[in-house]
Amino acid sequence: MNDSSPSPGYTWLAFTLLTVFSWGVYGILLHKGQELMGDPVNGRYKAFLFVGIAYFLTAVLAPLFLLMARGAAFSGYTSGGSWWSLIAGIMGAIGAFGCLLAFGARGLTLDGVTSDTALAAYLALPGQRTFDLADLALRYLGKELREETEGGQLTLDGSGERDAAAALVLRAQATLELAAALEEDLDRRESVALLQELELPLINVLAKMERTGIAADSEHFAAMSSMLHGEAKAAEQAAYAAAGHEFNLGSPKQLQELLFNELGLPKTRRIKTGYTTDSEALTSLLAQTQHPILEHLLRHRDVAKLMTIVDSLIPMAGEDGRIHTTFNQTVAATGRLSSTDPNLQNIPIRSELGRQIRLGFVVGEGYECLLSADYSQIELRIMAHLSDDEALIAAFESGHDFHAATASRVFGIPPEEVGPELRAKIKAMNYGLAYGLSAFGLANQLRITPDEARGLMEEYFKEFGGVRDYLHEVVSRARMDGYTATMMGRRRYLPDLTSDNRQRREMAERMALNAPIQGSAADVIKVAMLAVDAALGPMRSRMLLQVHDELIIEVAPGEFDAVRDMVCAAMAGAASLRVPLDVSVGTGRSWAEAAH
Repeated sequence: MNDSSPSPGYTWLAFTLLTVFSWGVYGILLHKGQELMGDPVNGRYKAFLFVGIAYFLTAVLAPLFLLMARGAAFSGYTSGGSWWSLIAGIMGAIGAFGCLLAFGARGLTLDGVTSDTALAAYLALPGQRTFDLADLALRYLGKELREETEGGQLTLDGSGERDAAAALVLRAQATLELAAALEEDLDRRESVALLQELELPLINVLAKMERTGIAADSEHFAAMSSMLHGEAKAAEQAAYAAAGHEFNLGSPKQLQELLFNELGLPKTRRIKTGYTTDSEALTSLLAQTQHPILEHLLRHRDVAKLMTIVDSLIPMAGEDGRIHTTFNQTVAATGRLSSTDPNLQNIPIRSELGRQIRLGFVVGEGYECLLSADYSQIELRIMAHLSDDEALIAAFESGHDFHAATASRVFGIPPEEVGPELRAKIKAMNYGLAYGLSAFGLANQLRITPDEARGLMEEYFKEFGGVRDYLHEVVSRARMDGYTATMMGRRRYLPDLTSDNRQRREMAERMALNAPIQGSAADVIKVAMLAVDAALGPMRSRMLLQVHDELIIEVAPGEFDAVRDMVCAAMAGAASLRVPLDVSVGTGRSWAEAAH
């Protein structure tokens, strides 16, 4: 403890006295407020003012002072013993990410955070959907947290406020105890380093990115919305014309009646409510029949999806003209980051209209350009590394297009003779294996029979036997251990691998194939983000977004060359693989123009 820090005993006494003082002032203000309620002119306004201040004292300051008093009593919980580290310990216990955002909005930094119970629980229980404090306290501590008072209504006798304050204190104490219990659990699961060295440091990076946001061209989004509404209306009218009457394009029941009874089209896969009319089924039906109504239905769905995305983006821009998404660390079981409000991971890039949405994300005032840097075929490079397949590694090292090189080996022809059709088949195979794709799934993707897909997979595995052996070993080991693990030790628990239900077991097997590769890719991009953020420290340029395997940087004038070289080096050095990581870079005034 440094010389300027208060001793734990004096700190405890000071905050305890402040707690008592807060409650005393609360009582005086509440009494005064009750007296003023009888004044019909302006007494009611003053009464609520007094009561409001009293509520703030009892529901916010008093519990906070009490928490600090408890924190001082447990002096080992503080980091270094300074006043700021004492506050950091308390703030860390009640939610590190939210506190970082609140402090950062006022130009302050928050240090000394030693744990985040939601992140720790996520690493221990990655398959769980939520990490509610009450659920975790019951699971790890065997304690039930009482519900907070309903509605948070202001009461003149102070009963509701006292109950709320007591509940907050209990929740804070439970969080402190839970942090210790989770640390023990993570230690047993060999995941402490993943929390301390990757996920916790990343909180600061994500908080900065959220505060910064990305500049939005509102006029572009408004014009695109108008255009998409027109496109949707045109597709709807064309569908009506093809059917000969109006119908609800969003009603599966009406679509079944129209397609299979009125028009007599071949029936699709049977479901509980009849026959499926999902996009995959309609696409397959279009390939079979070429009926124009199917083209209009699919067009309407595509446009409607984009229209929803664009319409949601228009009100998202804040007063600073920037869109501030929310990044989520505890959603995807594989370790991938996700985002909400808006979901930037969900913006399509394969269609021209989808790419146009990215034109609305632009460089901000005072900055030179946007720089997009992403990994080239990172999942396949990780698969080559983990499988140690010499043939697959050689395909990367050949200098040819990777998919053409693998197709060349499978079909026994020179890479230069691999046409678009063969390349597409092998590309689907390459990525399909990394995503745990089955023969049936490959057949649907390539529009071939399951027997043809199985034959293609057999030919592939004849050439790439190391990949086959690796995939078999992953599932076998996961069935024995109960989990898979990434290169950094991130675990995915799969109890259904031993299920008696065939569908559940096969789904778990696909997850077992997918998790080590997808999870390792997620870990690599997080390591890269930490490295890029550290290297950007002295510069004005700043990191804005992380989408899949891509980072978006807003480059300040005069810093482009340094930023480009630094980002490439940081991303390429995020992991050491037998097939080195390759980083592609593009620049432009918008996200779309920076694509590469």
